[in-house]
Amino acid sequence: MANRSSQAAAAEPDRPAFFARTTLAVTIGNMLEFYDFITYSFFAIQIGHTFFPSHGQFGSLMLSLATFGAGFITRPIGGIVIGSYSDRAGRRPAMILSFAMMGCAIIVLALTPSYEQIGIAAPIIAIIARMVQGFSLGGEVGPTTAYLMESAAPGRRGLAVSWQPASQEIAATAGALVGVVLSKLMNEADLTAYGWRIAFLIGAVSLPFGLYLRAALPETVDLSEAAKRPAGKRLGIMRDHARVIVLGLLILASGTIATYVTQYMTTYAENTLHVATDLAFATSVVSNGLAIAGALYGGWLADHAGRWRVMVWPQLATLLLTYPVFLWIVETKSAMSLLGGFGLLSLIGSIPYSAFYVAFTESLPQNIRGGALATIYAVAIASFGGTAQLVVTWLLHVTGNALAPAWYMLFASAVGLAAMAMMRETAPASRF
Repeated sequence: MANRSSQAAAAEPDRPAFFARTTLAVTIGNMLEFYDFITYSFFAIQIGHTFFPSHGQFGSLMLSLATFGAGFITRPIGGIVIGSYSDRAGRRPAMILSFAMMGCAIIVLALTPSYEQIGIAAPIIAIIARMVQGFSLGGEVGPTTAYLMESAAPGRRGLAVSWQPASQEIAATAGALVGVVLSKLMNEADLTAYGWRIAFLIGAVSLPFGLYLRAALPETVDLSEAAKRPAGKRLGIMRDHARVIVLGLLILASGTIATYVTQYMTTYAENTLHVATDLAFATSVVSNGLAIAGALYGGWLADHAGRWRVMVWPQLATLLLTYPVFLWIVETKSAMSLLGGFGLLSLIGSIPYSAFYVAFTESLPQNIRGGALATIYAVAIASFGGTAQLVVTWLLHVTGNALAPAWYMLFASAVGLAAMAMMRETAPASRF
């Protein structure tokens, strides 16, 4: 049975319809992940009032953000458990498990009564839901990225894997738009009472559809071969590939910082640059949209120009452009600088990571691919994603300099560039 399922995946023709269906089924979990991230961030104040009543708004907000951060704690655990499970039992059951846990956690959070209704049980349930969600999200990226690479034809792996980062930006854009629409249609009281719940349930609508799509996917792992591999050999294999794993961790840490600092730009534009709210949100939407285009173009380019060049040169361009763009924005505070500047950084900065994702998955043997990627991705997110906006806020406060986010992004970009330059070319040799 295992051989037949594996052979079915290999024998499936690389038709456009199959490619589209597979891509949607695999990346829908990533979309839900980043949609939830944006939604929670946007409604952090309302969620705080619902579950963490306090004498002051600051205390309520901090408890809400602490609950949001609780999801980062369990991500590395989920990466190890679900990622390793995908290497032993197959990508499909791991993807179904992570997506089901993720969707159920969102529904529980959206439907949990307020503190006024059930008391201390409300924040406890909210914290548990966030931790379950973090666990599931930790195991989502590794198996899905491995599946995209394994199911695609060699000449289309870059484009296939590029839907991993592109789907995250699509969801971030959708989350921002839902937040803007609800905030325009509802007053503060309604947003606190039920508006934020609507936003979460909109995302949860994808749960049955996503489960249906993922259940129909052919398996890409030969399960009979996976069952023969001694579990103890996994650590030895990972040690043999320690170099690429460490480089992957550094690159993902760099990309995570860039992503989360970029998502902070709406708040930065409002609070630090004091521009109009609608311009601040427009900046976020435009930068996210251009990041989608950059991610897909990066994947296509990696299939035609090789992985290494598409990683290194756009990353170098991002490094050189970051400070001048921030300086232009801070000095002018104009719509042109905000939309054009952040948009340019998002477009160019998203190109190298599509090439990295496919290069990293191609660098690892199949029997550790899902677990290794899931683990280092979750560690990078937990360590650097969960702290990026805190670090930027602290730098702005301590220095009083509006260019502080640029310094942090410059440091992260430099580390990422050095690690990318040390990666090896993994594209099919016949094409490069």
